[in-house]
Amino acid sequence: MTRLGFLRWFKRFLDEKNLQPVAWELTDREGETHYIDSDVVIEAIYNCPLTEQAGIKNTIVQIDFVNGNVNDYFKHLAGALINR
Repeated sequence: MTRLGFLRWFKRFLDEKNLQPVAWELTDREGETHYIDSDVVIEAIYNCPLTEQAGIKNTIVQIDFVNGNVNDYFKHLAGALINR
């Protein structure tokens, strides 16, 4: 998979799902509260390394296959973002 291939796939996925923005209040490992929304997570996905994008795509495909809520996964990724 190329970066361009991922970006095209991810944009098409988001367009087809028409996901509404979601915001979360999360606490990091230090006890600090963060307010982060799905748009921030999506932007981070667009800009992360290709190896991470491949893993993210794999997980999203699995979630979508079982009609799961991809926003739950985005919340998980938001937690990773605030703790890095």
